[in-house]
Amino acid sequence: MRYSLLLAGIIVGMIAYFMASNDLAKAQSKSNWDDFKEKNIDKSTLEKATFAGGCFWCIEASFEKVEGVVSAVSGYTGGEKKDPSYKEVSRGGTKHIEAVIVYYHPKFITYTELVNHFWKFYDPTDSGGSFADRGHHYTSAIFYHNDEQKIIAEKSKLNLIKSKIFRKPIVTPIIKSTPFYEAETYHQNYYKKNPGHYNSYRIGSGRDNFIKNTWKNKSLRYIKPTIQELKKKLSSLQFKVTQNDGTETPFKNEFFKNKKEGIYVDIVSGEPLFLSTHKFDSQTGWPSFYKPISEISLKKSVDHKLGYSRNEIRSAKANSHLGHVFRDGPQPTGLRYCINSAALKFIPKNKMKSKGFEKFILQLKK
Repeated sequence: MRYSLLLAGIIVGMIAYFMASNDLAKAQSKSNWDDFKEKNIDKSTLEKATFAGGCFWCIEASFEKVEGVVSAVSGYTGGEKKDPSYKEVSRGGTKHIEAVIVYYHPKFITYTELVNHFWKFYDPTDSGGSFADRGHHYTSAIFYHNDEQKIIAEKSKLNLIKSKIFRKPIVTPIIKSTPFYEAETYHQNYYKKNPGHYNSYRIGSGRDNFIKNTWKNKSLRYIKPTIQELKKKLSSLQFKVTQNDGTETPFKNEFFKNKKEGIYVDIVSGEPLFLSTHKFDSQTGWPSFYKPISEISLKKSVDHKLGYSRNEIRSAKANSHLGHVFRDGPQPTGLRYCINSAALKFIPKNKMKSKGFEKFILQLKK
């Protein structure tokens, strides 16, 4: 029986081959931000978001390290005076606050993910300033540019409140964007121009220590972006597989031959799913694993789309369709988690720490 199921799966996959080949190429070209950002990026493809979290040097530097962000620009917004100077803003007479406008590529990061990153860059419970910097011009805010951003920001803020990561109330307001004025040239990329002073200031202000202590072993990750965001971020094949229960072509997908050490996560939410340690060659043409990182990261159900029962696998947080599980795998589990490459993102071992998956590195050794 298990061989007939295998054969049926391969036949279905071969039918989809010619339809999926182009999508595979597109998916692979979109998967590597390091390669992409070296090219001349068409600015018309970028979207923007505006955030304020105290000192704009720190917020700018933090966002520019986020994959998918092309650039972050320091400036002033929320006030009344046209094109104010730093001296005018810092005196508190213009009602402006220090802010950063972020230009990002929606194929690599969504607004949902940007907002979730933002909460970790400052103290959203401080209504009087930011760390050592006091006064209105150092307070926080999310400035939305359209109704979709407003809805996403409000939902994210509610999720933060429900998480109870912070004991004090979240005071960061969500405000309609106002004219943004770029700060003086010497403020732009300050963390690159004056790294010694910047790092001393950042540490001395208490920002880094606060972030480390607050977010240690905590996360707001693994939240599903909106369908509109996913249509921009995912290739047509990735969207078809994860959102419409599609199946990619066997032997012509991104990870079925991948033997590198690392972790496989849900391409939709980033939720950790499988380790390379548990991957094996099933000779079916799809990535196969004999166990997941944790059973609670998966949801199982029965589907009858091929005329017989199969155990479908979906991600727990984002409900992404991943593939199926069969009872013809190797020991010690005897299971074969047959997963679509298009539903996965691979993080190599040397990047796991910087991507927030440090705790899984030790498991690779096991």
